[in-house]
Amino acid sequence: MNSLLTPFKESYLIKICIAIVLFFYSLMGFGQVDKNSDLYKTLKSKDSIVFERAFNKCEVQKLESIIAKDIEFYHDISGVQNREEFINAIKINLCSKPGVFTRKLIESSLEVHQLKSNGNVYGAIQNGKHDFFIKENNKIRKTGTAQFTHLWVLKNKTWKLKRVLSFDHKAAKE
Repeated sequence: MNSLLTPFKESYLIKICIAIVLFFYSLMGFGQVDKNSDLYKTLKSKDSIVFERAFNKCEVQKLESIIAKDIEFYHDISGVQNREEFINAIKINLCSKPGVFTRKLIESSLEVHQLKSNGNVYGAIQNGKHDFFIKENNKIRKTGTAQFTHLWVLKNKTWKLKRVLSFDHKAAKE
């Protein structure tokens, strides 16, 4: 067995290739922007508008300025929605009973990865997990957890939510 590994131990080319692979692998693991960066804070604020303001407080009009005209929302249970369907789903399903349904971001799960073209930021991918709750008989209980991925695009210095993936919905364990 030693004779089989001898050429690998003595080859500088193989050592350099392994070092390059490990270097690029480490870059992938640390591709997230810093949690103190302006981009991270900006998109976390946008997340708050989508969920805290529109989802939790039924201030659906707050979505108008931050979602793209051609938004696509992909949900692993309820299917695909365009802009009108997405806004109407919030109005009909959540805002028909304000204060009953709540979404809470799992803060430690939030990640932001910037997208660049020719060195210029044109967008970002935001990933995270969130918990869902329901208020019944003045008691709040967790109903489930899910993951999300948001594609944000930067147009004319304004961030717009263009694509949403909402997936891995799991019922809360009681």
